[in-house]
Amino acid sequence: MHDFLFLVLLFLRLREGFRKLHNAVSKDAEDFVTNPVNAFLLVKMLTADWKVASALMSSAAGRQMVENITQAGRFRFPDEEDLTGAAVALLRLQDTYRLDTASLARGQIQGVKPSPELSAGDCFELGRQSYNNEDHYHTVLWMQEALDRVDEEVTKTADRVEILEYLAFSTFQQGNTRHALKLTNDLLAAVPDHPRAPGNKRYYEDAISKTELHKRGDDGDVPMDEAAVGKKHHGPDADSERGIYERLCRGEKFPVPPLYKDKDLTCQYRTNGSPFLLLQPAKEEVMFPKPRIVIYHDVMSKHEMDVVKLLAQPRLKRATVQNYKSGELEVANYRISKSAWLRNEEHGVIARVTRRIEHITGLSADTAEELQVVNYGIGGHYEPHFDFARREEKNAFQSLGTGNRIATWLNYMSDVPAGGATVFPQLRLTLWPEKGAAAFWYNLHRSGEGDMLTRHAACPVLAGSKWVSNKWFHERGQEFTRPCGTRIND
Repeated sequence: MHDFLFLVLLFLRLREGFRKLHNAVSKDAEDFVTNPVNAFLLVKMLTADWKVASALMSSAAGRQMVENITQAGRFRFPDEEDLTGAAVALLRLQDTYRLDTASLARGQIQGVKPSPELSAGDCFELGRQSYNNEDHYHTVLWMQEALDRVDEEVTKTADRVEILEYLAFSTFQQGNTRHALKLTNDLLAAVPDHPRAPGNKRYYEDAISKTELHKRGDDGDVPMDEAAVGKKHHGPDADSERGIYERLCRGEKFPVPPLYKDKDLTCQYRTNGSPFLLLQPAKEEVMFPKPRIVIYHDVMSKHEMDVVKLLAQPRLKRATVQNYKSGELEVANYRISKSAWLRNEEHGVIARVTRRIEHITGLSADTAEELQVVNYGIGGHYEPHFDFARREEKNAFQSLGTGNRIATWLNYMSDVPAGGATVFPQLRLTLWPEKGAAAFWYNLHRSGEGDMLTRHAACPVLAGSKWVSNKWFHERGQEFTRPCGTRIND
């Protein structure tokens, strides 16, 4: 009878959760998923929670209902991989933007529309996903939040004993053995015959004894309790490339290099000698003088951006990177986005956009790559990288026969409510997405050598969706437009 009542209560809780989520999504699905917490909740509801609900449907009628729902319109439900991706994306945002765990659990992110609060079960799932990725730092953060919340819940959404077991082991992995022992004792107080806890307790006690014996000084004093010292340091050094990348993503300001002055950062109308730009010159803003990185404002119309997105959407696939050893394309965790390629012949808008880029830059698109359209969802990012192939990348672009990527043109096709900047760590430069604008820079010196200062990254999208399109120009065909200089770094 007790088990039956538990199942009924569990089913009612799941039904209420589905109802609330359905109502929220029905109002404005696109607006709902712009919050990363909402995005995680939606994927979790359709994976872990749906699995539980399906298991409760033990009757033939119940099983038929589940089958009808999952097959309706050939709809593909998210799977465990999608759930892992949603959790990892939320944790990436937490680290990059230094989001407080308790505030995230309350659905509060500065500058983002609030989401429903996370339950203890939701926090547990984030902790479990972290644990499966051997990320004990985030496991501790989210299991502790789950523990705090489960104690306050009337209808429990997670098992306190299970939380304690994960929390104790990850706390030990973080180097806090004394606190791990305390948590294990709490677990044993609740379940004296727990199958693993007694062995873990003995192990932690032995570890503490050995540490005390090793550290005990001549005066016999034992050093300060590890619990008082706190968790192991987590996160990159503030002045490392990773640290600077994250600081730029957060919008932190850096002093302008002494070599450059404000007078080097100019705005002008640019025709570039092209008759096509005489009546409507390009609005150029220099963001960095050397390497010269510029923004062109209002270079794509809303209609053009809509057409490009419409053509790309059916073809979007997980973006790939080129393995520098094999030259093969492969997916990588440091680039999370979807992309598609569009040819000039496919639509007049694509050809028109390409011609406009040619007129503004003076470069020939005859040897350029097709227009790459990229969509970054919540947590989507591309960590620091070069657009050009370095000397050790022997096979890069070899099949094209057009040389290296001499320049990058980057169209911003959406505003991003939070996050999503393009940053250059070595230059301490941040470019914020501006719908209709484009960024442009040369990847190579005039000598053909790669400019190492152009290493850049796409920051994780904190809220909303980011659309961009790239036009990569290659060396062949630009010999007279951008001739070689006399020095290697010209």
